[in-house]
Amino acid sequence: MKLENQLFERAGNKCELSQATDNLTLYTLPPDLQATAENTIVVCQKCADQLNKTTQLEAEYWKFLPDTMWSEVPAVQVAAWRMLNRLKNEGWASDALDILYLDDETLEWAKQTGDHENDGYVEFHLDSIGQQLFEGDSVVLTKTLDVKGSSIRATLGTVVKNIRLVFDNTEQIEGKIDGQTIVILTKYLRKQN
Repeated sequence: MKLENQLFERAGNKCELSQATDNLTLYTLPPDLQATAENTIVVCQKCADQLNKTTQLEAEYWKFLPDTMWSEVPAVQVAAWRMLNRLKNEGWASDALDILYLDDETLEWAKQTGDHENDGYVEFHLDSIGQQLFEGDSVVLTKTLDVKGSSIRATLGTVVKNIRLVFDNTEQIEGKIDGQTIVILTKYLRKQN
């Protein structure tokens, strides 16, 4: 049986976290890259976006976790534990964590990403007017910039296509100007629509 079919059958064609039935997808728990029946769960798109940190965490949405955390599927338990830890500043999430029991092996797996040590707030790359930037976007410079260590002068209105986000700094992106890859501060950019 194909993995996707096996997982959808296990989940009863519902999100294994929220029980939603629309826009279902597979989510492989990090740090694993190869999807298996043991490390992958069926989730709705809203859960997937927040698990993947592509949208800001909505604490109220996750109030189903105290019920979900009792799943017999270890991958669901791990996902619930990780999300409860991201929400640990919420009273209901803290209370749920206090009573949640994971066996040693499952708890070790849950802690592998280190996600439990951070709060639920996610920082995104935002342009000068607060629009979220994504890999591959095109942006326009809102200020003329001198490129350090180069004779290049990036002028106001220059379009930079196919940007790359700097992984560890949400205030920077990489893009090519005059054939040279440079780092540009997001506060000097506007996303081109």
